[in-house]
Amino acid sequence: MNISAPVVHKTRTQVVVEVLREKILSGEIAAGMPLRQSPLAEEMNVSRIPVREALLQLEAEGLVKFEAHKGASATTLSTTQVTELFDLRALIESDLLAKAIPNMTAVDISEAENTLDRLDVILQDKSKIEDWSGLNSQFHTRLYQAANRPHTIEVINSLHTNCDRYVRLQLILTSGIPKAQQDHRQLLKYCKRGDVGKATALLKNHILNAAEEIRALVGKQAG
Repeated sequence: MNISAPVVHKTRTQVVVEVLREKILSGEIAAGMPLRQSPLAEEMNVSRIPVREALLQLEAEGLVKFEAHKGASATTLSTTQVTELFDLRALIESDLLAKAIPNMTAVDISEAENTLDRLDVILQDKSKIEDWSGLNSQFHTRLYQAANRPHTIEVINSLHTNCDRYVRLQLILTSGIPKAQQDHRQLLKYCKRGDVGKATALLKNHILNAAEEIRALVGKQAG
């Protein structure tokens, strides 16, 4: 007997959040662009209430900012923000990985490896950058699950959301993805061996090297 998948019902606010988030992360809504509630509500055929709620949620994710007498706008790209976000990632994620490795099971390793295989396929199609970005975050958080630190995982997920637009910029404008995948494969090997020292050092360098490349890109765009 076939059992159909459960139907997931989304609120109007959730739908608006997902649409606006994707437009901001993809660059369709440019950094600094005003986000007027009435035109957005009309465009998406909803009232202003879900638009307002969606903008507040996106503000919490760091993708939208509100200013007095100006309203909401997409956040601008910032080298200072890149440094802060990726420094935090390097600090928190390397510590969490160190706690996770001793508890990793064969299933943890297998699931992380399956995610890398999917990433290799996605790399062949630049039109699926948003899928690469999501799978990239999924790979990293998959490695950290064994640490059994759900609140820390929530913090990391929030950091990944705030980093996502920068990561996509890197994917579009550089050829650094093969190097990132090499790092991922090597990182997984160290995790399999239980080599905490080499794994955490590689992860920290992986994150900080990405930050350095992204800062250069953001600097060029600002110039």
